[in-house]
Amino acid sequence: MMVATAAACGDSGGDGAAGGGDDAIVLGFSQVGAESGWRTANTKSVQDSAKEAGITLQFADAQQKQENQIKAIRNFIAQQVDVIAFSPVVESGWDTVLKEAKDADIPVILTDRAVDSADETLYETFIGSDFVKEGRLSGEWLVQEFADNPGPVKIVELEGTTGSAPANDRKQGFGEAIAADPKFEIIASQTGEFTRAKGKEVMEAFLQAHKDIDVLFAHNDDMGLGAIEAIEAAGLVPGQDITIITIDAVRDGMQALADGKINFIAECSPLLGPQLMELVKQVHAGETVPKRVVTEETTFTQEQAKEALPTREY
Repeated sequence: MMVATAAACGDSGGDGAAGGGDDAIVLGFSQVGAESGWRTANTKSVQDSAKEAGITLQFADAQQKQENQIKAIRNFIAQQVDVIAFSPVVESGWDTVLKEAKDADIPVILTDRAVDSADETLYETFIGSDFVKEGRLSGEWLVQEFADNPGPVKIVELEGTTGSAPANDRKQGFGEAIAADPKFEIIASQTGEFTRAKGKEVMEAFLQAHKDIDVLFAHNDDMGLGAIEAIEAAGLVPGQDITIITIDAVRDGMQALADGKINFIAECSPLLGPQLMELVKQVHAGETVPKRVVTEETTFTQEQAKEALPTREY
């Protein structure tokens, strides 16, 4: 029903219009923020795709604050937009505002991240990655890579934004994958807020507290890239002294993987826009859409990153 190659897993403040005339569909879109290269690419995909589809886009940047996102959604309701889409900052606390949208007969599409509401009638569909699978794939690679290592294998974890779906799910999937072998031990786990600066800061603290780190699992590339700075500043060699696993596969992360500073990346593509615009048109027309649209993604080793980089879009 949709193009399989367009996938998902912010920039720009305030509202802006893209494309369309007086009879164009008006889409209110609330983005998490601009915390990473992934998010910036995701925002560009949504903006470019709206323009191409002739959809008028009202865009709001939540700056990683739930209260900003709730305010933006209420503004969209007051403006009587045709469809609302948003990528939730965290999973909980959305029922009231989503009920307001439902009462106003404005369909809602969840993008990239889910909500934990028990009432699935509050939104039409959720399009995004399988975050649990991304974490599981990361853990499975680690188990295979260290199969001949007698252990113990000491792991530190840079988690995403506390309470967010990708942070919760990636942690779950990774933990499930390594649970069967007791030699794998997560010795420290802390949020790096999905940012490069915080990833560096937390990794510095990890290195000061632990002298025996074997593996870093970062919930996104940007935190991993920040951690690499801290590892190098400590006189260690990333990718050798400490095995590094990240998620996203943005260009900077892929380059670090190709250079051997990262060892493995599970992809979470930000190119959500084309699929989202198709869904917007369908729900606006009153068509039935799948409740869950899972995007297609892959994983990368060093050689695969070298091969993919020349044509990488983000």
